Amino acid sequence: ATVSEPAQKCCTENIQPFLTSILEELMGPVSSGFTDVRSLFDKEVNDIIQDFQKTSDMAKLKENVDQLMNLPFNSVKMEPCYLKVNLLQELLQDLKSRFKVYHIDFVIQRTQNFMQELMENAVYTFEQLFSPSHQADSAKVATTLEKVKLRVLK
Repeated sequence: ATVSEPAQKCCTENIQPFLTSILEELMGPVSSGFTDVRSLFDKEVNDIIQDFQKTSDMAKLKENVDQLMNLPFNSVKMEPCYLKVNLLQELLQDLKSRFKVYHIDFVIQRTQNFMQELMENAVYTFEQLFSPSHQADSAKVATTLEKVKLRVLK
């Protein structure tokens, strides 16, 4: 009872007015990183589609889809996405001093883990939705790939 009123007053005066601007500031790098994950998935699937349209080789297509499944674990390709979130390091330094926010590295690492998890879910869903059409007519495969990609991106 003796702590409640001063704590509420402190939060109302010193923290709450800044929450919206803090959230907006932090969401910039986070949104940028997740947008890059989406773009990377889109690019990789487009490359698979283009390769298949050139070759019509079902064995090569299967190999490319199998390689796509490793995309979340490909640090070279995922690194640009992760780097966007590293901007949080600078943004959180100000918060650290103003609001005693600690464990900045943990926030960045968790965000990058969520990015990897999102990519894992995207490639898994793509594979699951596309799997039945491996036996389909090769003329329809490119169209099916595009439809599956768009479905995953939704």
